[in-house]
Amino acid sequence: MKLTAPYTVIYQDDDIVVLNKRSGLLIAQDRYNPDAPRLDVEAEKEFGKLYAVHRIDKDTSGIVVYARKAEAHKNISMQFEKHEVKKIYHCLINGRPLWKELHVDLPLQPDGDARHRTVVNKKFGKKSITDFKVIGECGPYTWIEARPLTGRTHQIRVHLAENKFCIVCDPLYSGNQKPIRLSEIKKRYNGDTQEERPLLSRLALHAYKITFIHPSTGKEVTFAAPYQKDMDSTRKQLAKIYGADPLKEEAADSTGLQED
Repeated sequence: MKLTAPYTVIYQDDDIVVLNKRSGLLIAQDRYNPDAPRLDVEAEKEFGKLYAVHRIDKDTSGIVVYARKAEAHKNISMQFEKHEVKKIYHCLINGRPLWKELHVDLPLQPDGDARHRTVVNKKFGKKSITDFKVIGECGPYTWIEARPLTGRTHQIRVHLAENKFCIVCDPLYSGNQKPIRLSEIKKRYNGDTQEERPLLSRLALHAYKITFIHPSTGKEVTFAAPYQKDMDSTRKQLAKIYGADPLKEEAADSTGLQED
């Protein structure tokens, strides 16, 4: 089966490159699997030397920012270090929370068990904060917006898991890795279930939007990454069946935003 392109370009200039990566690619070399496919290796074929300023999980799709110069790398990295960068993720979880918004403040320790998972550790963990909001209820699933105020490994996944919710098809933090199939959510499905391909069979977590100060202009910039094809097909089908669309909810909220 042919894989989709490793990335699409959202924006580029002399200082930065903003990419929308597919799920399954590392951002940089991994000590556990040095030969795994990497986004930086693929992107450097097009852009030359790139400097990673942040990371998202291998299984997560969406926005990745690289610097093209050492000065830009230092500038943006410092913004991340000071928690000045605003990040928005969208994910699809199993189940329906009783809350509409949830603030999670639980210290996390990466690589905390034999499976290299991040764990809550109130003694040795680092401060980790995520704000969650429901942006679409779709029968047995719920679309969630996550705004991590810190950048710990697997932070969103662990903070949800600690509150008894798991992201669809999460291979590390969920006991339910069942893919989403149209035949199981559509009442009158006419296709062949034996030949049916899942709508979504990978971690349903997408780095959707990022805001930071451009290293050269000094102006605030915001970039958004369209959902990957599998996640967008799932969104469209769930919207048809259940009438809830996370992108429409997000767009409706943004129209009411005002700058200070």
